[in-house]
Amino acid sequence: MHDAAATCDNFCRRIDGIDVGGVTNTHECQVMTKQAPPRIYCIPATDAPVVAVFRRGPSNWAHVGRWDVAAGRYEPGAWLGGRIFPRRSDLSPDGRYLCYFAHKPSATWEHGEAYVAIAKLPWLTALHSFGTCGTWTRGYYFTQDSDRDETQDPPLPIPYGLRSIPAVQFANERRRGWIEASDSPVRDRTDAWDQHRNARMRKSQPQGTRVLCVESVGWAGGEFGVDQAVDGLRVRYALECNGDIELLDDLQWADWSREGHLLVALRSGRIQIRSLEGDRPTILFEADLSNLEPNPTPAPSWAQSW
Repeated sequence: MHDAAATCDNFCRRIDGIDVGGVTNTHECQVMTKQAPPRIYCIPATDAPVVAVFRRGPSNWAHVGRWDVAAGRYEPGAWLGGRIFPRRSDLSPDGRYLCYFAHKPSATWEHGEAYVAIAKLPWLTALHSFGTCGTWTRGYYFTQDSDRDETQDPPLPIPYGLRSIPAVQFANERRRGWIEASDSPVRDRTDAWDQHRNARMRKSQPQGTRVLCVESVGWAGGEFGVDQAVDGLRVRYALECNGDIELLDDLQWADWSREGHLLVALRSGRIQIRSLEGDRPTILFEADLSNLEPNPTPAPSWAQSW
């Protein structure tokens, strides 16, 4: 009899072109014990109705998906037998390219076990990549001007450059219209990694009157691996309307669509589009990602080149 945990650990040592060892058969990896709900974090494109979905679970597996908000469709993509740091990753403004920071301890390619790569969403085949000094790297985000770091030499064959993500809580959110609340604790000048405060952020509803709020809970990094923390950051969401506050404790991620609908990832592992018109929210779309199991497949040909 095969040990299920050992089998899954050795399941697929070649993922999206990164050769990291031998392969066992797919059936054996389906013999898995029931897992805790996955951790989900999303990054919306700024110029397209597309969202990159990062799912972690089991703990040594990462999954990426493409959420087409306009069409109401979720497209599953790559699996990585390792770790992706979504708060240190980015989605291009047009929703086509993913810049992700990953840690694959058993990787044997020239960039080492900790690396940054650009791929076509929702796949992880590295079209551009470089190694880092370890997991303390901040990751990179896309720029649309000539302001880029020296890691792109020669420049990328796409209309974007890359810059290092600053060490500040909710860096991705800040680039997507969120602002720090007036009552958010001031960052201590000696806090180089912005870890020792509970930052509060706000974002107004497009074409509406509500305000979506989020705050970090506990010290960033201090609650690593607890309560669906993502990159060490636990969060709490709330809705503000006409002075009233509604806690959204069932959410682990949320943002507005361009139409003013609420895009959410529930702690149960589902993603939804919610309309807030009327007395009660209406679910316009839902996909359940809670029961997904590692199933690495090669990227399609269109995702293997620029």
